[in-house]
Amino acid sequence: MARFIKQGKAVTELQQEHSNVKGTVEAMIRSIESGGDEAVRAYAERLDQWTPASFRLSADQIQAIVDRTPQQVKDDILFAQQQIRFFAQQQRNTMLDLEVETLPGVFLGHKNIPVNSVGCYIPGGRYPMVASAHMSVLTAKVAGVQRVIACTPPIQGKIPEATVCAMHFAGADEIYILGGVQALCAMAIGTGSIPAVDMIVGPGNAYVAEAKRQLFGRVGIDLLAGPTEVLVIADETADAEMVACDLLGQAEHGPTSPAALITTSEELARETIAAIEEQLKTLSTADLAGAAWKDYGSIILVKDMEEAVVEADKLAYEHVEVLTADPFYFLEHMTNYGALFLGPETNVAYGDKVIGTNHTLPTMKAARYTGGLWVGKFLKTCTYQRCTPEASTTIGMYAERLCELEGFAGHKRQASLRVKRYSQK
Repeated sequence: MARFIKQGKAVTELQQEHSNVKGTVEAMIRSIESGGDEAVRAYAERLDQWTPASFRLSADQIQAIVDRTPQQVKDDILFAQQQIRFFAQQQRNTMLDLEVETLPGVFLGHKNIPVNSVGCYIPGGRYPMVASAHMSVLTAKVAGVQRVIACTPPIQGKIPEATVCAMHFAGADEIYILGGVQALCAMAIGTGSIPAVDMIVGPGNAYVAEAKRQLFGRVGIDLLAGPTEVLVIADETADAEMVACDLLGQAEHGPTSPAALITTSEELARETIAAIEEQLKTLSTADLAGAAWKDYGSIILVKDMEEAVVEADKLAYEHVEVLTADPFYFLEHMTNYGALFLGPETNVAYGDKVIGTNHTLPTMKAARYTGGLWVGKFLKTCTYQRCTPEASTTIGMYAERLCELEGFAGHKRQASLRVKRYSQK
């Protein structure tokens, strides 16, 4: 029987926090629906102290930013984008259009059609999330999206220039320095200065995730990617220093970022707790990581790998690192996760920044029903059909009887018209 060695906040407390977020976002959406650009500007001024003449960067502004960005930064961005573009293209190559003759003269098919316009949210706030530009903008462009716009917030009143470089190199058609719920609403609802898009994507904090949830329907979304989550699954072969490092490495995203350890070794669990306390003494982001570990950190002790899979699938966390003697056991048996990191040689930071897989992944148990952002999220698989006259007569006779069975007289008439017309030829 699995048991907790450490637990975070109670479920009831977390539910109350979500209720507060929900109400705030509802009010912001209503305000932007009625107030448009004026409301967006008011929120930007109040929440980010940001009041530029235009939220959109001009081509000259973008070029000036690119010109003064250090060459090493640009080279590193381009290297990361090369990895992400290559993997996204390989994924796109697996998605093939189809046409098949199911009966003589009956042809059914599907086409993979890119969404026409997408709004990408690149988080900022505490950190310039440069890599999120690759993950959303670049992947949308590989899918063939014609109009890709991107929003990112100012950081302490300044434009995050490396992020702008990444957006530009990834192929963004429009770049806006605008953050938070107001950015999501502007892209989804549309304002006088920002034409609405068909789909919004990208990670963010609890408010961004809630905005996407409430805006879904009027626009498409990729998934609900809220505060980041990390789970480490470890056995007695794991190193406590590495486990602690990898837990804190994600917890530093913010004070509401869950970090969990599932282990078969109580000794490792105790050593990890001690290692976390020690590493927090020197970690520059200890104020955030320490708060997240205190309130959202957990350790679950299990008897064996089979029970570890059960508990891990219950959590359905975004990132799952496997530090066990046989990491492939989890690749074969786990079903609920955003991304797996198999063995000590890799880690979440690789996936977040550079290795090539997408880092926009399901959180809040969404991994039970969806994977992360990938090139296929930007494609609509749409079906079509066509018949020869002879085939239309054959299908029509079945359709007549089936429509009559359900009482659909108008439907039956559509079929009967074809049977009458084409059976006479």
